[in-house]
Amino acid sequence: MPNAKPISSLLALPKADLHVHLEGSIEPPAVVELAARHDVKLTTQEVAARYAPGDFDQFIAAYLWVTSFLRDPADYGLIMERLGESLARQNALYAEITLSVGVMFRREQDPAANLEAIRAAARKIPSLRCAFIIDCVRQWGPEPAMEVARCAVALRNEGVVAFGMGGDELALPASDFRAAYDLTRAAGLHSVVHAGETGDPQGIRDAITELGAERIGHGIAAMRSESLMDSLAESGVCLEVCPTSNLRTGALARQTGKRAPTESDHPLPTLLRRGVRVSLGADDPAMFETNLTAEYELAQRIGVTPDEIVRLARTGFDSAFLAPRERDDLLAKFEAGRKSAGLV
Repeated sequence: MPNAKPISSLLALPKADLHVHLEGSIEPPAVVELAARHDVKLTTQEVAARYAPGDFDQFIAAYLWVTSFLRDPADYGLIMERLGESLARQNALYAEITLSVGVMFRREQDPAANLEAIRAAARKIPSLRCAFIIDCVRQWGPEPAMEVARCAVALRNEGVVAFGMGGDELALPASDFRAAYDLTRAAGLHSVVHAGETGDPQGIRDAITELGAERIGHGIAAMRSESLMDSLAESGVCLEVCPTSNLRTGALARQTGKRAPTESDHPLPTLLRRGVRVSLGADDPAMFETNLTAEYELAQRIGVTPDEIVRLARTGFDSAFLAPRERDDLLAKFEAGRKSAGLV
């Protein structure tokens, strides 16, 4: 008989986060601390105002603003340590953390030095295993993306497992970035693409067919195409779904056509029941006032069953870019933790 009893404490569920942006994890007190390092006075209230809900363009502007206080490797080390501590408190065993290297280059920083500091900070959290996704910014075009791709290749032995692309998916077609993805794939890196967040179902198809995406960041536009949901279910391409983010950026409003959609309008239960492989991510947790555990709590509120909750958590490990032995080890820890928490 399916488990129908709500999970009382989702904190105990072992988790993996495959979609979390390091630069979007900076809580307001940490922004104040970073700004003070660089002789800028801010209050937590001023930061919270920048993080207030708005549309997607407002989110991008806030993202660029907060990253302006990341100016040296020590700054990146600080925010990695804070994120790692948060994930560990939530019983996260694994995270693939996206780094906005496109932004680092635009700010004339050394991504290798920043990554070294990030990895050193991550090692301070022994219960959490971390890997990294090097991310380019779509609206800045294919040439900057190629620069980021070359960086990803150079750092592929430094904990980097994938090349990704975020930003405004409506700005340029996926085909413009084929060369960058071909380069990183040939070097053995995995491929992820933000698609179907604010764009249409065809954007998801293009990410897969043009760029070889193995996972799709967000992908909620699939709700608008029965044939795409069936294709995703058959292929096993994982959607990294981030419900709070979709509400806060206005992405869900665009996909549903509703001016003010609610949590219950989110397609997560539909995607799961169509057999689409889905993992839950916190995306930019500080900016959206959420965390990974809160995303599971939201999923439960909108009708995702306890059995489906466990499946979501397991998919976070199954769809991770891990070597088979490492995946098996983490899955064994997941299963042991799940059973000890009484989640069957």
